[in-house]
Amino acid sequence: MKHQTYIFFLFIFCLCSCKKFVDVGAPKNQIASAQVYTDDRTATSAITGIYSQMISSGGFVSGSQLSIGFLMGLSADELKDYSNGPDLAPFYTNAVIPTNAPLKNNLWQEGYKYIYDANSALDGLNQSASVTDATRSQLMGEAKFIRAFCHFYLVNLFGDVPLVLTTDYQANNIAPRTSKATVYDQIITDLQDAKKLLAHDYAFAGGERTRPNKYAAQALLARAYLYRQDWVNSEKEADSVIANGDQYTLSDDLNTVFLANSLEAIWQLQPVLPSLNTNEGQIFILSTAPTSAALSDNLLNAFEPGDNRRKNWIDSIIVLSVTYFYPFKYKVQSGTPVAEYSMVLRVAEQYLIRAEARAQQNNLDGAKADINMIRHRANLPDVAGNDLPTMLEQIQHERQVELFTELGHRWFDLARTASLDSVMTVVSATKGSSWSAYRNIFPVPQTEIQNDINLHQNPGY
Repeated sequence: MKHQTYIFFLFIFCLCSCKKFVDVGAPKNQIASAQVYTDDRTATSAITGIYSQMISSGGFVSGSQLSIGFLMGLSADELKDYSNGPDLAPFYTNAVIPTNAPLKNNLWQEGYKYIYDANSALDGLNQSASVTDATRSQLMGEAKFIRAFCHFYLVNLFGDVPLVLTTDYQANNIAPRTSKATVYDQIITDLQDAKKLLAHDYAFAGGERTRPNKYAAQALLARAYLYRQDWVNSEKEADSVIANGDQYTLSDDLNTVFLANSLEAIWQLQPVLPSLNTNEGQIFILSTAPTSAALSDNLLNAFEPGDNRRKNWIDSIIVLSVTYFYPFKYKVQSGTPVAEYSMVLRVAEQYLIRAEARAQQNNLDGAKADINMIRHRANLPDVAGNDLPTMLEQIQHERQVELFTELGHRWFDLARTASLDSVMTVVSATKGSSWSAYRNIFPVPQTEIQNDINLHQNPGY
């Protein structure tokens, strides 16, 4: 990916530099077709460059302090804010307003930027006669995957959002909000298409798990179906990923899960900046008192005695007799060689998805089997309980301690299970703030509403 980055940045600079997602000017399709999609190599560079942006731009996907994982960790009950800054503190106190800078720049705009890039790639691939059929299929699958991935997070952050399927700047400039149900329909359609177009293995990426394949599409499909409470299809897609055990398996050693090309990885982002492994390692690992965030007591208290995840994925530092705990899933704070990649999709989540889907279909034994796969690796006994409410509670507990600080899972789990109000009412007291139910989704950035006559604000803001 590194040798392809320059080509992409040149292309992106020409094609879609923007102040807001709809304010991109007339798309330069002639440049895209004639210069970027002249052969397999340059076409591939246009797609892989999007992944480089995702991990180097400092927002949306990657683990910087302006990414989904970090901001949602602050908003939920995973992180404690030590920044006291005007940008991050409102996420921690659940008091984000429409003029918040990361809300606009790093959540809304970045998400739509990648959607625009994906749409532009689809246009270019459709117009090009020079890209081979095999490469065209793979790249179109990746573009549809990227579009679905970004729409998934946008709709879960903001509720009804514009559904952007074109590079037509005039249409995008007045795009209205689309119902959440319709956005999900398109997410599923894109992922179903991607599943058919994408390769089964990672040979197209030189064996690196840094580009989505068929199983990445199925993994995200399993999650999308879970969020829509389509238990049958959620189980089906997760089962397909898990069944591919020669390619994906739970790592016995918790300290190897987040290594580059871990057998648990379905899709990772490869670092591209010099002397840097992952943004997560750089931001989360503490060598002095925190200036952004540390782990909250709420998360620390969620672990059962003897849980190896508590032992291996959390570390601490003592500064002036104060102990600060931090995520230690990634072991390298900085430096080379690159040993870790940023995890986006991994097989442990698929076991938890399948467990929940099975439980909701009253297959409690099957759900138990999946939960116990996760618990046994953590050195914990079999799950107790034989009724559906207890099983669902146990699954959410396992998701909390397995997926913490990974791309906002905790916040989105609380929201989709209608638990956000009850949990955050209690948590807000520990944050010195108060909770209002309308904050289960974020405000639309004020500048977007001012520039798009068809956008309206979420209630309460």
